Amino acid sequence: MRIGIIGGAGYTAGELLRLLINHPAAEIVFIHSSSQAGLPITDVHSGLFGETELVFSSSYDLDAIDVLFLCSGHGASTAFWQENKRPSGLKVIDLAQDYRNESEGYVYGLPEWQREKIVSATLVANPGCFATAIQLALLPLATQGLLTNEVSITAITGSTGAGVKPVATTHFSWRTDNLSAYKVFEHQHLKEITRNLSLLQGTTPILNFVPVRGDFARGIFATVHTDCPLSEEEAKQLYTDYYRNSAFTFVSPRSVDLKQVVNTNKCLLSLEKHGTKLVICSVIDNLLKGASGQAVQNMNLMFGLDEHTGLRLKASAF
Repeated sequence: MRIGIIGGAGYTAGELLRLLINHPAAEIVFIHSSSQAGLPITDVHSGLFGETELVFSSSYDLDAIDVLFLCSGHGASTAFWQENKRPSGLKVIDLAQDYRNESEGYVYGLPEWQREKIVSATLVANPGCFATAIQLALLPLATQGLLTNEVSITAITGSTGAGVKPVATTHFSWRTDNLSAYKVFEHQHLKEITRNLSLLQGTTPILNFVPVRGDFARGIFATVHTDCPLSEEEAKQLYTDYYRNSAFTFVSPRSVDLKQVVNTNKCLLSLEKHGTKLVICSVIDNLLKGASGQAVQNMNLMFGLDEHTGLRLKASAF
């Protein structure tokens, strides 16, 4: 597969390059960056030093590739297609939020929900990182029409979730040993989460989402709870059955923690019942299962490869 990347200087592009350089079926044709053109990619993504001699390009040829990854900021994908024509047969995976409402023929790229659609898709909109963690915590309940009460969600994310461009709340001196809530009940990922769960359930759930900035670099830990008529055993069986054939999502028999998933494409879920409340904890790496790893998983599906190809990554043992 001949691959092109637009917006090659950000965190998600760096993770995508790390995966694709070692992917047995991938050939990277160009990595475009208007800000870094002409420089070795290792000047920006220094962790790849010694693994590649690729250089950021100032131009791109869409006819020379089989699949294009769009890794620029939100809104940039729409602008890109206003300036460029997609060659017939070119597959596209967009990591921005521009087409997550499945407009313009895009398929929402959450494999645990839409695997068969992704397999036959030409255009895929990769889910948001919070949206991935939260939807994986709620998909089994939505399929059974069980999200009939308010759902409370608190999810803490690492600093890489804010992107590579520094702002006041990403500086080390502010972020370290610190926590803060932001965009309470108004986070942009709520749109795609609510839309998709409504499609599954037939009614619109009430989602109370509190995002929290963490003092670590990568990962998302989401805690979700809602009233549920199922017993703990019934809920665990529902989730185990739903994810039985999923390549990367697993129901854990014990409490989960962030270190289990960082640097992997996994989502781990744990469930507990307390009175009428079902509590679901969901952990992912925001840059992998929440972005670039899931994008490669989608690429594998689109090209008929095993989902694990290039993604057999392992978390730290400590």
